[in-house]
This record gives sequence, structure tokens and C-alpha cells, in this order.
Amino acid sequence: MITRKLAKLGQFLLLTAVCFTFSVFSSAQGSFGSGTSQEVSEVDGIPVLIKHLPNWEQVRGSARLMTTDDELRAALGQRPVFDVIDLSIGTEAATANYEVGNLLIVEHITPQAATEANFKLREYIDGSPQPPPVVYRRVGNYSVFVFDAQDPAAANALIDQVKYEKTVQWLGEDPFYQQRLERYVAVMSRDVALSTLVWVGGIGGSAVLVGLISGFFFFRSREKTRLARTAYSDAGGLTRLNLDGLSEPGTPDL
Repeated sequence: MITRKLAKLGQFLLLTAVCFTFSVFSSAQGSFGSGTSQEVSEVDGIPVLIKHLPNWEQVRGSARLMTTDDELRAALGQRPVFDVIDLSIGTEAATANYEVGNLLIVEHITPQAATEANFKLREYIDGSPQPPPVVYRRVGNYSVFVFDAQDPAAANALIDQVKYEKTVQWLGEDPFYQQRLERYVAVMSRDVALSTLVWVGGIGGSAVLVGLISGFFFFRSREKTRLARTAYSDAGGLTRLNLDGLSEPGTPDL
């Protein structure tokens, strides 16, 4: 009898703990909008993208998580640039209000998707200037915007505070280790070959340059000596027979 009561008490406590945990998680999620993030903090259940907002704890009251286009427009209104943004499956966004303006971070699931979105956004923003201008920049897999900014420099400074900090760690052996090793060896071999060619070329060029300069001054010296004499021979000061009449006549001994 006592064992049955203890079992029921244990079940009641377990159910209470589960309900409490769910309520805390729901409150944490609900304070940032109706979107459900694919990646949340294991500590407090807050979406990781929210924590990547600059000084997110100070602006958490205005922070919102969005996973659909309708949620995006409901949070920031109807803006023309939203026609280029596609919050498809896996893509989510976070926004918060700052003194500079409204900051929006759109996270793409792959670098390829981020590159494609960046190309479309750049083409659209550069071709459709709007007052006040939309300050935009790509940061990693993020597309970062600042809307309603009167000071572009301050808006860019705010974007500078957004950091893309995603890392990938393999639980087992890295399947791309061999490819990276081969690439590293190829790059190092190329750099060594180029360095060797540069050094050999530099030394050879220096030798040729020194030879040309030395030859020029040597030639000028010999030319000066030749012009100073009546007849000149390249015998180098050796004793020779004057068969060709090139040597200067000597003074006969008296």
C-alpha cells in the first residue's frame, strides 16, 4: 500500500517537473515571437539566432524570431526588399530595434544559399535605391540589414557587431582530411617552387647587372688609357716585340 502511494507521488512529481520545464521553455520561446527555431540554446531554450543580435540582452524586449515571410512582414511591415527575401524551410530571421534603426538578420542554411541570396539582394538594392537607404551586408551565412537608418556609418558599425560563429566538428574521422592534405601539399609545393624561381631569378639578374656595370667601367677605363697613348696594345704591360709598330718608341740609352 505504501509502495503504491510512493509510486503515485513519484509520477506526480515527474509530471509536475515536465510541465514546469515545458512552461519555462514555452515562455522563453513565446517572448521572441511565434516562430520555432531549429537551433536553440540548451541552457535557457532561447534561439541561438536571437543571441547573435548585438547586445541581445539589452534589446530582448523588441527581439523577434521569424521563420515565414508572413511573420517577417508582420514584424517589420511591408518593405519592397522583402520580395527578394525567401524564408523557405530551414531559413529563419531575427530582428530587434536599436537607436540606429531596425536590425534584421536572415540566416541561410548553406553557403551556396547565402551566396545566391547575396547576389539577388545586391542586384536589387543597388538597382532600387530607397530613402532612407537600406544598409545591407553579408556576414558568413547571414544577410544583415539595417532599416530606417539616418546615419549609414552608425548602421555599418552596428552590422560590424554581428558575428557568424558557426563551426563544424566531426565526431569521427574527418572525411575531407585527405583532400585538405593534398591541397596543402600542392599549395606548399607551388609556393616553394615560386620562391625558388624568384630567388634564382633575383640572384641571376643581380649577377648580370653587376657584370654589366663592372664591364662598362672597365671598358671606359681601358678606353681612357688607349686615348692617352700614341699607340696602344692590349699586351697588359708585358715585354713584346714591336713587330706591328703598336708600341711607343723608347728612348735610346746614351
